[in-house]
Amino acid sequence: MTLSQDATQRDIPTRQSRLGRLMGVQILGVGSYVPDNVIRNEDLAILGYDADWIVQRTGILERRHAPPETATSDMAVEAATLAMRQAKVDPADIDLILLGTFTPDLLLPSAACLVQEKLGLRAPAMDVHAACASFVFAMVTGMQYVATGCSQRVLVIGADCNSRVLNPSDKKTYPLFGDGAGAVVLAPGDESQGLLAFAMGSDGAGADLLHRPMGGTRLPYEPEGAAQGQHFMQMAGQPIFRWAIRMLDETVHQVLETAGKTLADVDLVIFHQANMRIIASAAKSLDLDPAKICNNLDRYGNTSSGSIPLALDEAYQQGRIRPGSLVLFSGFGAGLTWATVLMQW
Repeated sequence: MTLSQDATQRDIPTRQSRLGRLMGVQILGVGSYVPDNVIRNEDLAILGYDADWIVQRTGILERRHAPPETATSDMAVEAATLAMRQAKVDPADIDLILLGTFTPDLLLPSAACLVQEKLGLRAPAMDVHAACASFVFAMVTGMQYVATGCSQRVLVIGADCNSRVLNPSDKKTYPLFGDGAGAVVLAPGDESQGLLAFAMGSDGAGADLLHRPMGGTRLPYEPEGAAQGQHFMQMAGQPIFRWAIRMLDETVHQVLETAGKTLADVDLVIFHQANMRIIASAAKSLDLDPAKICNNLDRYGNTSSGSIPLALDEAYQQGRIRPGSLVLFSGFGAGLTWATVLMQW
């Protein structure tokens, strides 16, 4: 499956979301990690990129790339360690590990199992793959384990090493992405804490808009295809751009209506850090106060599954999140997949 002219031009209608509410769960701690290696727009000039064009089209000034010896699980371990430390949780008390990622170290086994071993944890561990929405999917899943009493301390991580799956010659995709990870520790809370509302959905009709053709059972890896770049990520930017704005507008209204709240009640908004034009267009459509939006896209680029927990940790460290804060965040990406939640801290 490769990008066709039809794929790059067509619009994908938004599909119905699964709406719900999930209370009695809190976030005990947050943590994040990005590699030290800073790749500025100017550093991409050797590949033929125009630094000003990147800023104008995306709002990105720089991003981080992991060194060759660092994989997704390594970044996940760093973020998870900080989250557990901030939560003051004994690692022995972690009873479930959920890792949102689409760039695992290996196709087999899961990166979550590698994280479990590196951290010395003794808990079931599994990957959750919903592309750039993976962290929110994993968090909602972990919250359900806590709310039902099946778990007491859940480690939820979002991490992606995007630089390994990008084609340096793809000028429309390569400069958008960076590497990074973020994590939270979930635990039982009081009935005022948790998700006042969530809207989640998937739509396989848009599968060909953002995908990696080679490496799975449909098209196993082979040298000829690799020479054509079939093992790299491919993205049809324009239809995803239009879909993302519509989806954000629709699901934000859905969660607010379900929760009985308005944007005036919301203290902080974190949209998936995909493209500043998407964020700005969604904010304009929603008539959202820009001061309520947390952005770090200019410094990290699109870190996929790491995007929301990175911003969440940054906002928490800056004191923008306090007990009782209403935080709205939304992840969206390949699949197509999306998840928008309104959380009371």
